[in-house]
Amino acid sequence: MAGSASEVIKSLVVNLVIAASKGVAAAITGSGTMLAETLHSFADCGNQVLLLVGIKQSHRPPDARHPFGYGRNMYFYSFIVALLLFSGGGVFSIYEGVHKLQQPEEVGDILIAIVILGISLALEGWATIGNIKVMNQRRGKTPFVQYLKESKDSDLVVVFGENSAAVLGLVIAMIAVLMAKFTNDGRWDAVGSLAIGVVLVGVAIFLAGEIKALLVGEAADPKLIEAVEQIAEQTPNVEDVIQILSTQQGPGEVLVAMKIKFKRGLAIDALEDTINKFEADLRAKIPEAKWCFIEPDRELSADDVGRHGARS
Repeated sequence: MAGSASEVIKSLVVNLVIAASKGVAAAITGSGTMLAETLHSFADCGNQVLLLVGIKQSHRPPDARHPFGYGRNMYFYSFIVALLLFSGGGVFSIYEGVHKLQQPEEVGDILIAIVILGISLALEGWATIGNIKVMNQRRGKTPFVQYLKESKDSDLVVVFGENSAAVLGLVIAMIAVLMAKFTNDGRWDAVGSLAIGVVLVGVAIFLAGEIKALLVGEAADPKLIEAVEQIAEQTPNVEDVIQILSTQQGPGEVLVAMKIKFKRGLAIDALEDTINKFEADLRAKIPEAKWCFIEPDRELSADDVGRHGARS
């Protein structure tokens, strides 16, 4: 999580500088596209502050009211960020584009706008590359797009989504401003604002869908199931893993409960020792398995199979 926080802080600093610069360019040129980009960057700043709050809240230790901790705070704040990106960034940019399309205005001197857009593109590109490097370290051999869909690190995915959308938005803004100036047609500026809005809405919808699954209680990574089955095969007193239920409680925090078929005739002490070793081996393989509950059982009822399946 420390790496995630540093990426969020880096993106926050970059966006503060960019937002102020874009605001100056928007005031000088009167460009709707530049105004959309300015608001987008300021919205990103607010979003990153929310992510930092989420990271801090998710680190609160478990207590009587929340015995499994506060890890899902990260998903809540990430979902709020996705909603703000949709409404504060995307919808407003589309509104501004429609307004400018109906009442096109001539774009003024674009030199400062192009310079600021170029500098912003370099800064956002640097931040995005940093995000990608961190995600590459975490995803291992998992394909990048698959990692984005399956990752439990919602803060990293949200920051990457914001930064990559910003890079694409800057490219669109630069093209729109140049086309509006060289054709003397302010409608190109409106088209740029519309395109930026569509990009932001698309990214926000993707992020909201992925985070919603985590917020409502998504199962842990499939590697947890594989680890449990490997440990079961290597544990002499275990005959079978009957059922596994898991849920992601937050980035790096998993709750797992399982029913295991042990050999008959085990003494209580031997059973306790086997369970404790099983839990220790699982945490050694999957450090994210912060809470582990094992129930000795002989078989799974038909009702349980129907509701959950033998492997969940």
